[in-house]
Amino acid sequence: MSINAISSMSAPPFTKVLTLDTINPKVHAVEYAVRGRLAIRSEEIREELKNGNPFPFEKVVSCNIGNPQQLNQKPISFFRQVASLCENTDLLKDENQHLVSQLYPSDAIARARQLIKDLGSIGAYSHSQGALPIRRTVARFIEERDGCPANPNHIFMTQGASAGVQAVVGLLNRSSTTGFMIPIPQYPLYSATLTHLGAVAVPYYLEEESNWTLNISHLKSSVTKARKEGTDVCALVIINPGNPTGQCLLLENMRDIISFCHEERLVLLADEVYQTNIYTQEKPFISFRKALIEHPNLAIRTQLELISFHSISKGMVGECGRRGGYYECFNVDEEIIEQVYKMASVSLCANLHGQIMVDLMCNPPRKGDVSYDTYTAEITNIYESLKRRAKKLETMFNSMEGVTCQRAEGAMYLFPRIRLPQKAVEKAAEVKLAADAFYCEAMLEATGVCVVPGSGFGQEEGTWHFRSTFLPEEHLFDDFCANLCKFHTDFLAKYQD
Repeated sequence: MSINAISSMSAPPFTKVLTLDTINPKVHAVEYAVRGRLAIRSEEIREELKNGNPFPFEKVVSCNIGNPQQLNQKPISFFRQVASLCENTDLLKDENQHLVSQLYPSDAIARARQLIKDLGSIGAYSHSQGALPIRRTVARFIEERDGCPANPNHIFMTQGASAGVQAVVGLLNRSSTTGFMIPIPQYPLYSATLTHLGAVAVPYYLEEESNWTLNISHLKSSVTKARKEGTDVCALVIINPGNPTGQCLLLENMRDIISFCHEERLVLLADEVYQTNIYTQEKPFISFRKALIEHPNLAIRTQLELISFHSISKGMVGECGRRGGYYECFNVDEEIIEQVYKMASVSLCANLHGQIMVDLMCNPPRKGDVSYDTYTAEITNIYESLKRRAKKLETMFNSMEGVTCQRAEGAMYLFPRIRLPQKAVEKAAEVKLAADAFYCEAMLEATGVCVVPGSGFGQEEGTWHFRSTFLPEEHLFDDFCANLCKFHTDFLAKYQD
């Protein structure tokens, strides 16, 4: 018998190195409902429809994620014009101007030339913190918004706001007992990031009955309880305007939050990516930076550490796929900025396409520019349509039996509460699903509409919700609403007690 034969007889059966038991258990534990089970099933249905398989609807409508251009929101013309010129720089050569000037407005050509002069090739790495000329543009934007200068060396360009959040949470996470206060309901980026890093989520609950307001007493009881249990709470996450709940904070409430963070020695992490998605005049957007700068207590103004996040993915820009964003460190010591830069340099730099779009978002056409009227019209049309769609969907949800929905003051979502028959709750338990996930799965199969169950965001025990964007095209909105109403009526009839 050969040595090889003997060896094969004695060798244990081959097993893969990578199994669910051998990978990082924190990765296995991560859950991200926005792109979870329902989103995966929606893509399967989309492919089945392409292959001619019959469904009671013609297409899948992805209301599970704030992805405006997937649902045919028109890109801003000036932004795309500049981006295309930066991509194909041959169009900027003098010998091509007689042709290019017929296709592109002069201010788009001028901006693209300036960007290429500042950046060189967009195929090259930029400074790890982000190209300095673009960080200067962001700093001017912040100054115009808040009335106080910003330091471009305290601004970090990122691959969307999500990458910035992950970087900052990683910076603050010291051990398995480090805690971060997050709202409930919350955007699952936070719970997923904390799980991945082995940190502790410290929940504080928003009050649904008062349109998802934040009560300072809840913050105090939450941090006190967590610290008594041994959690080293280091930061508070605020999402304003809210996701998934769409609420906007008033200045008085923001000042109370700032004072609370200072008193409890917490870093304030302000997720402000929906700052232009405001649909109520009573609650205009105020950045936490501005609220901090204008806080009446000098010690708080100069001591509280604040890190704010923004993105090109939301607002009227909606350029999610370009992955652009930034965060600003305010009242953060220089030795910490150096550590942030060190970690940013490990990833070399944020992509230049996203950085360019941040530059355009922060410095759009101004009054008197050739593209100003077109830009203003496009922004206004998108904004007014979003506002109408938000109200229409809210009204529809509140007309449905057993459903209540707070108004969307901002952001891109509604988060209605659904009261489900006991038979539906029991059936969901049989198939090992949360009741709202069971409802949302049935909605997808019946209507093609993909939403996210409230259990993916966190909610008060014994309540059920789901999050839906109001991004479907306005001319299709009546049919969209009618389909959801019919589904809900049929679902209740099927599982009536």
